[in-house]
Amino acid sequence: MILNDIEQLIERQRHYFSSQHTKSVSYRKQLLKALKKEIQKCEQDIYDALYKDFKKSRFEGYLTEIGLVLSELDLAISRIETWTKPQKVQASLLNFPSSDYIYKNPYGTVLIIAPWNYPFQLAIAPLIGAITAGNTAIIKPSELTPHTSALMAKIIAAVFTEEHVTVIEGGVETAQELLRHRWDYIFFTGSVKVGKIIAKSAAEFMTPITLELGGKTPCIIDETANIALAAKRIVWGKFLNAGQTCIAPDYILIKEKVKSDFIECAKKEIEKAYSSVPKNSKDYPRIINTRNFERLANMLQNETVLFGGDIDAQDLYISPTLIENPSADSPVMKEEIFGPLLPIISYSSFEELQGVINNYEHPLTLYVFSKSKSFTKQTIETFSFGGGVINDTLVHYGNKKLPFGGVGESGIGNCHGKYGFDAFTHEKSIVKKANWLDIPIRYAPYEGKLGMIKKVMKYLG
Repeated sequence: MILNDIEQLIERQRHYFSSQHTKSVSYRKQLLKALKKEIQKCEQDIYDALYKDFKKSRFEGYLTEIGLVLSELDLAISRIETWTKPQKVQASLLNFPSSDYIYKNPYGTVLIIAPWNYPFQLAIAPLIGAITAGNTAIIKPSELTPHTSALMAKIIAAVFTEEHVTVIEGGVETAQELLRHRWDYIFFTGSVKVGKIIAKSAAEFMTPITLELGGKTPCIIDETANIALAAKRIVWGKFLNAGQTCIAPDYILIKEKVKSDFIECAKKEIEKAYSSVPKNSKDYPRIINTRNFERLANMLQNETVLFGGDIDAQDLYISPTLIENPSADSPVMKEEIFGPLLPIISYSSFEELQGVINNYEHPLTLYVFSKSKSFTKQTIETFSFGGGVINDTLVHYGNKKLPFGGVGESGIGNCHGKYGFDAFTHEKSIVKKANWLDIPIRYAPYEGKLGMIKKVMKYLG
């Protein structure tokens, strides 16, 4: 799209929103059903696009992209009437007699900026929340996954009119132009660095935002853990999508006495999953582009590689790699890895754990593997993080009844299921005051009324 046309498109969407068409619940439901049907129709095309972009397998394509989206759609279709219905709340004695309600209103015209690592799911899932809430939307997908982005544009165009929902493809210049305009809501998924740029742009117009970011996710293993099972679940969670997952374990903190056992189990699980030559596995994706490949390859320099470490620049391939005890100031520990490199660091005390984890900003996720209830309780209560799992990885993302979001630098706001609907909804408070009684205590003159109002206010507390 020509950048000069963006402003006109935004104005057309504002006009369409003002026409009240998107506020019809039956119309929203009809479109959600149509979107589901179109996605199902294009299932094979989605697999093909994901493979062309970074060799994602059909299984991962369904598990992490299509399946999650269809699940979100099914929930929204089945619950839209309940979610959008005005909610009656208990009235305040101060307002007696009255009936009090919360009305669920859409924000208006929203911008969704999606990342490249799960290019279909992380664009369409927020859209489901936006449409269910009654907004118009513009999606800016990642330019790093051009095949998926182009297909997504076709799917959206088959279901929605342009003034309701549309996809604008393009690079950084396009994103900058979009952020130059005023929006009623912005939903961004991506890096902390870009998230700060989004927040600054939104602040200029006082635009509410959701930021789904990331950080260095710790994965703690104590001496009571089931080491073999922990290795199996960590290898799955870490190397899914070749480690290009914002909630993947970023580094292991493991009790020294079980470290060698874990390493041997992890090696075996990697070979079980991807064979002795992961490059030949049809289930192992590639790094998204040359820039990210080079960034990850540089992290490997001067590190002690326990397993893996194979790279092929032409194929953008980096094998599942285990790294032993990197220093705190090494490149692999200075930033979120976002790739198939897994540092393994030993610890001896909880205080040592705190020293490592507190060295970073609050992460999006934390994992702890332990059979000790006291240890897991202490870990969960001590550290601040977006969400987490005890004795597994990633699986909290699959429960739509749980809010998903970060804290501090790992994000603002929540999504998933009703939380996605809530993100794009303004809760409007309404008091319907009756006329049959008008209590005079609130009106001047106030002489002699202070004691009475104190009693009333005390009762309300």
